[in-house]
Amino acid sequence: VAGFKERLVMDLYPANAQDMQDPLLALLEDYNKGDLEKQVPPAQSGPQPGKAGRDRPIVIMLDPGHGGEDSGAVGKYKTREKDVVLQIARRLRSLIEKEGNMKVYMTRNEDIFIPLQVRVAKAQKQRADLFVSIHADAFTSRQPSGSSVFALSTKGATSTAAKYLAQTQNASDLIGGVSKSGDRYVDHTMFDMVQSLTIADSLKFGKAVLNKLGKINKLHKNQVEQAGFAVLKAPDIPSILVETAFISNVEEERKLKTATFQQEVAESILAGIKAYFADGATLARRG
Repeated sequence: VAGFKERLVMDLYPANAQDMQDPLLALLEDYNKGDLEKQVPPAQSGPQPGKAGRDRPIVIMLDPGHGGEDSGAVGKYKTREKDVVLQIARRLRSLIEKEGNMKVYMTRNEDIFIPLQVRVAKAQKQRADLFVSIHADAFTSRQPSGSSVFALSTKGATSTAAKYLAQTQNASDLIGGVSKSGDRYVDHTMFDMVQSLTIADSLKFGKAVLNKLGKINKLHKNQVEQAGFAVLKAPDIPSILVETAFISNVEEERKLKTATFQQEVAESILAGIKAYFADGATLARRG
């Protein structure tokens, strides 16, 4: 991010895994029991998988990055990432709301700080079919430019799966349609299979969005990248992080501030969502 030359993503765990519950899982469990953010309306129970947008609406969770005391990256002309991505998310929400076969939620709709784990929990709470985290990239140099899309890395998924399954008896409740067997090795394998399928779907979804973004902006990388972003770690929801442009690049900072570019980004993400399902993706199974 701005002010530093590299972006370092780390997963930190206690030395003795048996003595400490996974914080992300604990938040998900509390959230699903209603102990967190009670003002969020409960999702309807029991929708089944099916044809996208035909058997039931496609549920999209939009995640404008940062917020509140966390401004995110700041451009040369003091443009704040948290403000730009919220504007883009609102535009995208308006577009999705016009689609008769989609339902949309946002992790935040104002300038407030939302912990990463709670963002994931919100997506779980609403039984989202897709999760889209929206950001603006940054670097110390003004030269880098272009749009990027990230999915979860295999390493990130593996470490999270180990924490989920080693530290709770209810971990597999996070995976729709998979019941706990009582054998932790079997459960670990089942979890890993579901997570691997989710990452594969995330990469497919990310590619569809990246292809659409490439029509309105240069691409920083021509393929979907992968990293262990905590906000992408929902085990059963295809999730991507969209770096809309480099806010540290003066030209792209100017673009990010314009209604025209914000709308183009929103339209491109929606087009990517449609392309992903048009290519045969099915809705998630919700138990």
